[in-house]
Amino acid sequence: MPSRVLSAEALTTADRAADLLWSAWTAGEVIDELPDDVRPDDHEAGWAVQQRIAERAGSAYGWKIAATSAPSQAVIGIGTPLPGRLFDRFRFEPGDTLPSAGLHMRVVEAEFAFRMGRDVPPGASREEVLEAVAAMHLAIEVPDSRILHFAKAGSSQLMADVACAGQFVLGREVDGWREAELSTWPATLWINGEIAARGNGAEVMGDPRTALVWLADELTALGTTLKAGEIITTGSTTPVPPISAGDSVRADFGDHGDVEISFT
Repeated sequence: MPSRVLSAEALTTADRAADLLWSAWTAGEVIDELPDDVRPDDHEAGWAVQQRIAERAGSAYGWKIAATSAPSQAVIGIGTPLPGRLFDRFRFEPGDTLPSAGLHMRVVEAEFAFRMGRDVPPGASREEVLEAVAAMHLAIEVPDSRILHFAKAGSSQLMADVACAGQFVLGREVDGWREAELSTWPATLWINGEIAARGNGAEVMGDPRTALVWLADELTALGTTLKAGEIITTGSTTPVPPISAGDSVRADFGDHGDVEISFT
C-alpha cells in the first residue's frame, strides 16, 4: 500500500476524530460512531486518526495486532488484521489488578509477544525480521473499543480507534522459542478457576511469527518501521471469552508458564 501525504484539511479532520475518540477513552465512555464529517473512509485516513490519538496519549512502547484469528475477526466484524499502538499509561504487570470500570468490550486474550532487539529496516525479509527479535514473552491483552457498535464499525473506523487497543500485561520471557513449533503451542484461558477458552499458536495467522512479519510489512507501507525495544503482541490464541468485574484470569501456556491478572 503506497503512502500518501494528507492534505491540511484531512489532517484537521483527523484531529477532530482523534479528539472524539480520545475523550471517550479517557472518560471510559463510548460513542455510537464517528460523525460523517470526520469518519475515515479508507485505511490511510483511519491511520491518520490513530497517529493523532498517539499525540494525545503520550509515550508508547510497541504495537498490537488486532484480528489475527478467525474468532477475533468475528468479534470486531472485519476480515483483515490491523495495527494499533500500545501506550504506556495502559500497561500493567503480571499479578496486577486491572480496572474494569469503563471497559466496553470486556474480553481477554492470551497472546505471544515479541521484544525487538534492533530496528527493522523497510523491506526486511522474514528472516531479517525474526533475527531482529531479542525475546518472546507470554502476554495477556484486554482489548477495548471506544465505538459502541464496534462489530459494525468497519476496518477504517477501527484503525482510527487504535485497532481496539486497551490494557496489556507482558509476562515472562520464554527460552528456546526460536526452535519451538509455535503453531501447536497450547494456550488455555482460565477465569475464576474454570477453563474459559482453549487454543494454540496456529490461531495467530498460522504462527505468531507470521503475524510479526506481517506487521513489519504493514508498518512500512504506512510510513514507519519496527524499532529496537518495542513490544509487539500478536493476537489471540483462543476464542475470546468475556470477563466481569472481580474476575481472576490466568493465561496458561503449559510447560512454558502462565500470566495471571484480576479485575476490580
